[in-house]
Amino acid sequence: MGKTYSTGLLRHVTKPGRYAGGEAGQILKDKEKIKARFAFCFPDSYEIGMSNLGVRILYGVLNEQKDIWCERVYTPWMDMQDAMREHGEPLCAMESGDPLKVFDFVGFTLQYEMCYTNVTSMLDLAGIPLFSKDRGEDCPLVIGGGPCTYNPEPVADFFDLFNIGEGEEMLPEIVSLYIRMKEEGTYSRKAFLHEAQRTIEGVYVPSLYDVLYGEDGKIRGFQKAYPDIPDQIRKRIVKDLDTMFFPTSVVLPYIETVQDRIMLEVYRGCPRGCRFCQAGMVYRPIREKSPETLDRQARCLYENTGYEEISLTSLSISDYTQLEELTEKLLEWTDKYRINLSLPSLRADSFSKELMDRISSVRTSSLTFAPEAGTQRLRDVINKNVTVDDILKASGIAFEAGKNTVKLYFMNGLPTETDDDIRGIAQLAETVVDHYYRTPGHAKRPPTVTISVACFVPKPFTPFQWEPQDSIEELRRKQQLLMECIKSNKKIRYQYHDARVSRIEGVLARGDRRLSAALALALKEGFRFDAWDECFDYDKWLSVFDRTGIDPDFYANRVYGEDEVLAWDLIDPGVRKEFLLREKKKAYRAETTGNCMETCSGCGANRMEGDLTWCPKIKKS
Repeated sequence: MGKTYSTGLLRHVTKPGRYAGGEAGQILKDKEKIKARFAFCFPDSYEIGMSNLGVRILYGVLNEQKDIWCERVYTPWMDMQDAMREHGEPLCAMESGDPLKVFDFVGFTLQYEMCYTNVTSMLDLAGIPLFSKDRGEDCPLVIGGGPCTYNPEPVADFFDLFNIGEGEEMLPEIVSLYIRMKEEGTYSRKAFLHEAQRTIEGVYVPSLYDVLYGEDGKIRGFQKAYPDIPDQIRKRIVKDLDTMFFPTSVVLPYIETVQDRIMLEVYRGCPRGCRFCQAGMVYRPIREKSPETLDRQARCLYENTGYEEISLTSLSISDYTQLEELTEKLLEWTDKYRINLSLPSLRADSFSKELMDRISSVRTSSLTFAPEAGTQRLRDVINKNVTVDDILKASGIAFEAGKNTVKLYFMNGLPTETDDDIRGIAQLAETVVDHYYRTPGHAKRPPTVTISVACFVPKPFTPFQWEPQDSIEELRRKQQLLMECIKSNKKIRYQYHDARVSRIEGVLARGDRRLSAALALALKEGFRFDAWDECFDYDKWLSVFDRTGIDPDFYANRVYGEDEVLAWDLIDPGVRKEFLLREKKKAYRAETTGNCMETCSGCGANRMEGDLTWCPKIKKS
């Protein structure tokens, strides 16, 4: 296998280990014996991409197919990009060192809207035409997946096709169709894209759907290119996680990455239904892995990697119905090898001393909870279903165990929010500090309560998808108000997100295809790594929008009509729009909806070809 880049190029950049390739665990194949090559691109730095569990899974899934070779590609850091352009070296894959232009597929996982400029940068570095309409028969097919594809429209003109939903079964089907049509002699880009859209559930080919706009700038409908393609693209889901592929080994990096640990996916979906949370809606229905499967996978990964921490990942780990049995199985052997168990998505209302004892058996660390709002009224509006008593009980358990640090996540700018809700964040943090001193056996060290406050961004397929985002000025005013309300500055740390980034994220989250012109201009002007503070430039974004006729307020800051055609209406995520509207109206009445593991809320995610046997396990009282 060849080198990825010349030695002279790597000598002049920081962290050349990002580009060297040759890591333990990488998968190499004989190019003469494969029929399709897939370059899996992560549009962010090597350190972040190497930690992504979805990439690890799909890399293994594709390479299980003997006819397919999947290789990895990450966004080169800025110094490397400049050097590549200066020396005329194209973007290459890690395993073979071959340029992306020789691959059959170039796939991107779209995890975050602010990474879109890295997608365009990578296509440019690879020498692949940015717009799908400009690619010839010899160009790779550019495919996208990941959570942002639930509204792929802002980048739709750059992609030949998307896979909507979970890719473990869908991606091999797409590549297998490509191989078959090549072998039969029936392949052309146009014929393949039509056939994929027609026959593979979850495939979305945007060039086959025209968007129709009204005089007011709003979308008035969609027009199909062929009568035999679906009116709406239904997401794909894997039914049985126990039999689904899971990597028994992973590529081990040469340099430190964001998460050097075993990532153990426990279940998919979330039963809670927070009204601002896109993941909690689109990842439904809930599907759990058995403790036996998880224990076997954890043991195998430990033997093959030697990592000293296992992170049990899900949207809400304490809602896993077999958590006690799973932790018992893991602790039978993790204690012996001094392996730490990490539970990163705990809920305050289901945190217990027993769970605390289990996760603290090897190493103590701070705990994180997400009240999201400062008052009970607003927590009911967003359906958080967490009370002050829940938060104090969970914090007290941590304090009794000797911890003196707690992190609390909040949002500002939520629908119906008032200044009293903002003041409530400070009051809640002060209450937790006071509770520390009232807790028997607390540590002698002073407490630290960190409050981290993000800005609300309305996302597709949530009950708040129709809601406006606060203006920059209002978000900043609320951030300043909260700062002034915090009295115990030595015990309470206040962190908040840049409202300007959140506004651009809001534009991209609810955008349509007209944004492609802005993203293309942003590429010409050198935009990249916009998810990183040191690269983001709000004024430059506003300039790009202005010169391409984009009004940011139209996408981020206006109320969308309940009967308005939405850019993402072509996608069927399982959750029905009627349910989302019902939840929106309940939010304005501050009415909550219960845990769907206990009672069905009728969201529609359990429907599969009319089969209603998909209901999650109902907890027995």
